[in-house]
Amino acid sequence: MRDDLQLISQWIPKGATLLDLGCGDGTLLAWLGEHKQAQGYGLEINQDNLAACFEKGVNVLEQDLDGGLGNFQNHRFDYVVMTQALQAVLRPDQILNEMVRVGREAIITFPNFGHWKIRAYLGLKGRMPVSSALPYEWYNTPNIHLCTVQDFETHCRKHGIQILERQVINREHRRSILSKWWPNLFGEIAIYRVKA
Repeated sequence: MRDDLQLISQWIPKGATLLDLGCGDGTLLAWLGEHKQAQGYGLEINQDNLAACFEKGVNVLEQDLDGGLGNFQNHRFDYVVMTQALQAVLRPDQILNEMVRVGREAIITFPNFGHWKIRAYLGLKGRMPVSSALPYEWYNTPNIHLCTVQDFETHCRKHGIQILERQVINREHRRSILSKWWPNLFGEIAIYRVKA
């Protein structure tokens, strides 16, 4: 399991119910089901990922996140998780509001566009950055709404979303003293636990 998913799994208690948005191949849901007796569903649109979920015995629904989560009632799940997909939806603000409506808590991860290497890439090269956290060229990227740690936290404050916990890590999924003190400048990947 990816290191960021291991960090997320620490925040989810035994027996929790969860909804994993853009669940990929179902690795997180399968692991949480086996090790923490968590129950839930994944939402995914990629056909190969759907097949991988079925093979792992993960409950998965084919659903485009841009259509919203109107088919789920308020507080239906203990946790709603979205890893590395917030920047790829058409309206990240709306999906974030839906996440905290459907879940008692939400866990979100995204690449931090405020990281110093990205700033330097833009400033020195004058080009869109390509990195391990953002591995695509400008013309083929699924990332359409990039944000920074500061952007995300400002949005949460303005919209009454409470930040319960934050981890800002590097590309090796490790925390450093620099990312602790200056997360917007030195964190490459942001991981948040929030609620309404």
